Amino acid sequence: MSIPYDQANQSAVQPAAHARPSGWVVGMTAFAVIMMVMIGIFHAVEGLSALFTNQIYVVGPQYVFAFDVTAWGWIHLLLGILLIVAGLGVRTGQLWARSVGIGFVALSMIGNFLFLPYYPLWSLLIIALDVFVIWALCVYNEDAAQA
Repeated sequence: MSIPYDQANQSAVQPAAHARPSGWVVGMTAFAVIMMVMIGIFHAVEGLSALFTNQIYVVGPQYVFAFDVTAWGWIHLLLGILLIVAGLGVRTGQLWARSVGIGFVALSMIGNFLFLPYYPLWSLLIIALDVFVIWALCVYNEDAAQA
């Protein structure tokens, strides 16, 4: 095996060291992890409050996609736990966690869209956070988790 040789400087060319990820990539990864865990906690609290007190939600007009409050409680609690686990997986640099995290955050967006009749401002806030998390996970770099 021959070593590359720089004829102008009369020295052996060393292979480039592994470049460190940019600060933006590291910041976006940290942002995605923190937001996923926060959204998961929000969902879990929302689900627990729905399970413990069935009368917490304001009953508005009847929509096509109406669920029982207990069903919403279990949906939000399960989704919250899944988001927390996926967020911690992204923190450890697991490839599965990034893909699964995008899927769970997309489910969170759909669930909150369906939850709009009950708590519109809360649902819109979580949907906005979900959009930022999906963006952060899409620009995620595997090297950032190892740095």
